[in-house]
Order: sequence, then C-alpha cells, then structure tokens
Amino acid sequence: MSDTTVSRRHAELTPADGLWYLRDLGSQNGTWVNGVRLSERTRLRPGDQIRCGSTLFVFGATETKDQETVKLVGDKVIDATVERGLRAPEMAVIDSSDSVVLAEPAEPRAAAIDHLRVIYRLTTLLTRGVTDRDELLAGVLEVVFEEFRPERGFIVTMDNVTSAGSASKPSLGSYHVAAVKYAVPPKDPGDARIAVSRTILQHVVNTSEGILSSNAMHDPRFAAGDSVQQMRIRSAICAPVRYRDRMFGAVYIDTTLANYAFTPGQLALLNAIGQHAGLALANQELGMQQLQAQRLAAIGETIAGLSHSIKNILQGLHGGADVVEMGLKRDDLKIAKGGWEILKRNLDRIMSLSLNMLAFSSQRQIEVELVKVGTLIDETIELVQGACNQRRIVVLVEIDKDMPPVPLDAGLMHQALLNLVTNAVEAVEATKGVINIRAGYLMGAKAGAAIPGCTAVAELLISDNGPGISPDKQAWVFEPFNSTKGLKGTGLGLAVTRRVVEDHGGRIEVWSQGHWWTPGLGPSAQRREREQEGGTTFRLLLPADGTIDPSATAASRERSTAERVVRDG
Repeated sequence: MSDTTVSRRHAELTPADGLWYLRDLGSQNGTWVNGVRLSERTRLRPGDQIRCGSTLFVFGATETKDQETVKLVGDKVIDATVERGLRAPEMAVIDSSDSVVLAEPAEPRAAAIDHLRVIYRLTTLLTRGVTDRDELLAGVLEVVFEEFRPERGFIVTMDNVTSAGSASKPSLGSYHVAAVKYAVPPKDPGDARIAVSRTILQHVVNTSEGILSSNAMHDPRFAAGDSVQQMRIRSAICAPVRYRDRMFGAVYIDTTLANYAFTPGQLALLNAIGQHAGLALANQELGMQQLQAQRLAAIGETIAGLSHSIKNILQGLHGGADVVEMGLKRDDLKIAKGGWEILKRNLDRIMSLSLNMLAFSSQRQIEVELVKVGTLIDETIELVQGACNQRRIVVLVEIDKDMPPVPLDAGLMHQALLNLVTNAVEAVEATKGVINIRAGYLMGAKAGAAIPGCTAVAELLISDNGPGISPDKQAWVFEPFNSTKGLKGTGLGLAVTRRVVEDHGGRIEVWSQGHWWTPGLGPSAQRREREQEGGTTFRLLLPADGTIDPSATAASRERSTAERVVRDG
C-alpha cells in the first residue's frame, strides 16, 4: 500500500460465528468506521465505511444492474390492517411494538440533523447536471445504501403509470430496473435475483404512500409464497419516486438481519429522497424538452440562413447571366466578359457555401494522417492567389523549418484554413492589404500551457491589416449565419473552422482591437492586451502528440450541449 498515513500494523479484521469484527492495533492515525474512531473491537455490517489513514474501504459493498435481477411476484390484495404507511410528502408518527435495534439515531435532534445531511448530499448529487436517467438513479441508490445500510435494494421506473390521484387506478405497466445494489454479493448466482411482492409496488404506485415493515415475516401484505417468506426478509421499505402528479417509479430496500429494522423516521426520509429523485427526473425531462426545442429552433435558423444566402447568390447569378446575354446580343465580348466575372464570383460563393454546409452538418469522424503543414498552406494560397493578384494583396508565409508533420484530417483542415484566408483577403484594402501566415511548433511547458495535457502543439496564425473586429462581435462571428460581410457572406466560415479545430482536440482564438477571444470561455476568462495597430489575427492550436480521439468528438459535442441545456434550464 502506498498510503503513508497507514501504520505497519494498523488494524485487525477477524471472523467469528459468520460475522466479521474490526479492531484498531494502536495505529497513529486511528481506524474509523462510519466517521467514528474505534476504541474497541467492533462488529462490521454490510455497507460500513472503514477509513485507515487516507484510505477508505467499504465492507461488503458491491453492485449489479440487470433487468432480470428484479422479479415481481404475488398479487394478493393488501389487507385493511396496513402495518406501516406514510403518504409522501406528509409526516406521521407510528408506534413500533417490535423489540429491535433501530437503524437511526434515537435522539430526535440528532435524527433531524442526520436527515438534513442526507438531503444535502442528495441535493448536491442531483444538481450535477447528469443527463442519463439510470446514472442519476444509481447515484441516488448509492446514497440510500450509505445512509440506510440495507442488504439489497433497487429503483424501478415504470413506463405506463397514470398520474397519482387520478380517477382510474395507476397500473405498474412495464417496468425498467434503473439501479440495483447488494451490500454483500450473493454466493450462489441463483440468489442474485431480487424477488419483491407486486402487491407492495402496486400499493406504492396506487396511493403514493411509502411502505415500511419492521417485521416483514408477519406482515399481511406479503403472500405466503412471496420471496419475503422464502428469504426471511426481516425489514423492508418501499417509497414512491414522484413529483407532483407525475409518478416515475419506486425505491425499495430490505434486510434479513434479525436484530436490525428500519424505522418510521427512515420511512419519512426515504419518502423525501423519492420526492427529490422525482424532482430531478422531472427537471431532466424538462431539460431534454428544452434541448429538443433548441434543436428545432436551430433547424429553423439554418433554413432561414440558407434561404437568405442562396437567394443572394441566385440574384447574383441571374444578374451575371443577364449581362452575358446582353453582351452576346450586342456581339460585345467586353460586356459578356464582365457578366462572366459576376457569374464566376457567385459560382465560387455557392461552392464555398456547399462545402461549408457539408462540413458544418457532418458528424463523421475525422480521419487523421501525418500532414506537412507547409504543403497544406501552399495548397490553400493557390486557391486565393487569383483574387490576391487582382487586388494586389501581399501574402507572406513563414513556417518553422524544423516543424515535423502533424496528425490532421487534411481535407477538413484545408477547408478551415481556406475560410480564414478568404476572410483575410476580403477584409484588407486593395493595393494596401498584407496577409501573414505563420506556422510553428510548441513543445514541453509551452505546449502544456497552450493545450493542457499536450506535450507538442502545432500553432498556426493568420493575420491581416484590415479594419479588425470590434470586441462585442468577436464571440458573435463564431456562431452560424453571423457575418460581418453583409450580403457577401454566408456566416458559416468561422463556425465551420471552429468545429474543425475543436474536433481535432484543439482550440481557436481571435485577436483584434486589443482583445483576445476564445470560444467556449466565459467573458471573465478572456484576455486583454495593450492596444495595437488595426487588423485581426486568428490563432489555431492543434495537438501534435497523437492525443486526438476522433471517435469521441461528435459524441462529446452532443453530450456537452445536452448538459449545458439541463444545467442552464
């Protein structure tokens, strides 16, 4: 063990009559069970947390998750003499005639403080923005086991449950086991199935009432052939998972220990936990609805933006065709040539729009290969050289001579660079415009500062001496269909470039008018620099040490969007 806070002879774990006992051996930092330092030999129970130094153990804890591990049996109608019941979220005081060891603090003030701590833990868990229902409920069950220390437990959700309190009785319908947990793994695989009375679950669903049995063997709610009788279940609690009139399912725990029983206070606490879990599930559903609404809104914006861009391009094509037709009718090659330039310019625009739309909408994995950045830049400049010559714009390229090939998707990165260089060409003034393209290689600490966790990073900078981008629009230009070029732009170029860079595991930054802006960071995290001459610089940082995970890019982007919607909603 590498824990230096554990003594050489720290504690002793010994069996006796099928039970396990723990005692401290005079260790320097002590042995703790459930937050209490041991002063004598102590019997361990399933789920006990043991801390030796800085190392935490859980006694007998395991878990499994399988639809087949829970089976509903028995359909006996509940007897009128219900032994223990508590309607959520109301409170009730129920006497107990059983001579058992209570599983909660006996002093009311201590119990209230303990319950408040549990609710606080649960609230912290449920506000983390988890989007997977089963993962969320598995976390809830983990809290239940740590606080109640049962032997078995599960949470089920039901797909076809009508609203609680409606005129018709709710029906269990089809159920799904969201989480299952055992304090001690069954030795016989055949014992891994938890069979629970359908009567209990049906009663919880029908009445929204939590059920407690402190002596389940004699509880009239269990049929004679139920697994409760067969497995000699001593105490059990089942509570609804609901929010307002929405019934989601139920949480169930039980124990076979003869001198250990759950209490009415714990029934009230489990009811409260079910209420909190129901609220979390309702929020989760609301978040997914908001995500769907955002997707539909994004589709609408996409269609509107495309329609606007295509309409402008078609108008340009139509105007160019009219000029060509006029020149042909007059047999004037000069007029026809002018019309052809208009046609060619708009054909280039629709080609660029098509390529950007394909890149923007594509969810395909990037195909990484070692690419010479210099060659990639040369191929990009070739496509804009004609426009540069026509407007007499200077393009300067500076590439680190020691820069090795970089793992990139050549096609996607070519599209990203073409968008940036085209923007620079259109931004600068004719006869006075200068564009600088630089490529370098960062290693060691500099690479780690650029992209945390990377040991090598490729850096590309595309600068121009144009008018620049105002600070209030630096974040705006990375959003789809936002363009500073008016009718000349489609508003997709920088959105596509950002996606390509982020899919490579890198990041893009823009500098203009003394401000740096990095997409994805909040306003307070952005950097400022001293005021400089006008112009704009885009900085691309790309991992060059093979840390790219192409298979995770689309999924991680979708997951982060969903988590943001749930968290902000």
